[in-house]
Amino acid sequence: MMRAISAAGLFLLLAATAFPVAAADEEFHLVLQDHLFQPQELTVPAGRKVKLVIENRDPTAEEFDSYALNREKVIPGNSTGFVYIGPLAPGRYAFMGEYHAGTAKGAVLAK
Repeated sequence: MMRAISAAGLFLLLAATAFPVAAADEEFHLVLQDHLFQPQELTVPAGRKVKLVIENRDPTAEEFDSYALNREKVIPGNSTGFVYIGPLAPGRYAFMGEYHAGTAKGAVLAK
């Protein structure tokens, strides 16, 4: 019986080390304050899925909206939300805050 447990344990150990663990998604941060995104242009790696973490420091809600990225996300005031994007081809992908589209504008640059 002990031999069976040892063999099973060895098998699990070898199986766990034989396959690399997927790396955690890379995170990139945007801050929304005074109805402006900072940074206004955010560079991300092309060809990889990434997580955009969006911190809304304004007291009112804002909707992160991007036709180019095919993403929409309402982020309540004084809170943080996130969206996954990619993998993206190299290029520029515009986004905006839909509730304050006159000022809350930016772009993701995939390089």
